[in-house]
Amino acid sequence: MSFQTTPVRRQRLQRSMLAVPGSQPRFFEKAAAGAADVVFFDLEDSVPPDSKASARRDVIAALNELEFPQKRVSVRINGLDTPYMYRDVIELIEQAGDQLDLILVPKVGCAADVYALDMLMTQVEQASGVRERIGIDLLIETPLGIQNIDGIAAASPRCESIVFGAADYAAAAGIQTDSIGGPSADYQVLASAGSDGRRQAYWGDIWHYPLSRIVAAARANGLRPVDGPFADIRDPEGWSASARRARALGFVGKMAIHPSQVADANALFRPAPADVEQAQRVLDAMAQGEKSGAGAVSLDGRMIDIASIRQAQATVEAAELAAAKDP
Repeated sequence: MSFQTTPVRRQRLQRSMLAVPGSQPRFFEKAAAGAADVVFFDLEDSVPPDSKASARRDVIAALNELEFPQKRVSVRINGLDTPYMYRDVIELIEQAGDQLDLILVPKVGCAADVYALDMLMTQVEQASGVRERIGIDLLIETPLGIQNIDGIAAASPRCESIVFGAADYAAAAGIQTDSIGGPSADYQVLASAGSDGRRQAYWGDIWHYPLSRIVAAARANGLRPVDGPFADIRDPEGWSASARRARALGFVGKMAIHPSQVADANALFRPAPADVEQAQRVLDAMAQGEKSGAGAVSLDGRMIDIASIRQAQATVEAAELAAAKDP
């Protein structure tokens, strides 16, 4: 076990992360009353330039006027390379800072991007008297972001999660895919001919590398890895395969672009009863060992290390949060 330990970050449910266009107020109330763990109002991609200011005003009004029971509220601001970003941050925090849990920052490319945002947020929070520090969700959407992801993940104590943006990543990397978050029929391996002369084609996963890098950087820094959207809402089977792949890799949730995807995400990313039971056994064994004064504790013939204890604590806490929200 390394002498360097992973920092303990704030635990939140982020199984489902519902996107709501900031320029479409008719969707706001339904999203606020829905079952998503996190609702994020989008001021970036879904809002045309001539509607940026009005969308910002509408989102601020929603933050102040609507109730968001048992969920966290985030806003995706415009990129740091745009003339809209600074007004997004200042007006959101000055006018609705106490109602805002998270800021989702798009196309993070390097640690300096996060530092700059953190500095601005800190100054506005202090000047506005915001009571609780607002967190940052990092949206990785470019090869530059993947290249610098380790520094990005460690750039600020505000950072809480890393979210993958498949659409912009595909565009920036030149990836050819059939749909956002979906597979590509061209990314396959052709096996050697069998005894019958036929050659079997095996599809590969074009997203495996960036997803694996995101999980590694997130976990090493105590952040939550969240998978990006699956755009074809007419293909629930494809969505399920995408979400299960993400869960298998270590993701804790998935972005939803339609309310119909929320319930499935909540169910799929809820800790399994067997995992919760095993985690509780680890914690119980450790508690018993401490009570008896044992210098080392084992369970089922294996030593319990610090990493196992932290993982068990996170699993039990996530299960408790999920049970309180949707028993």
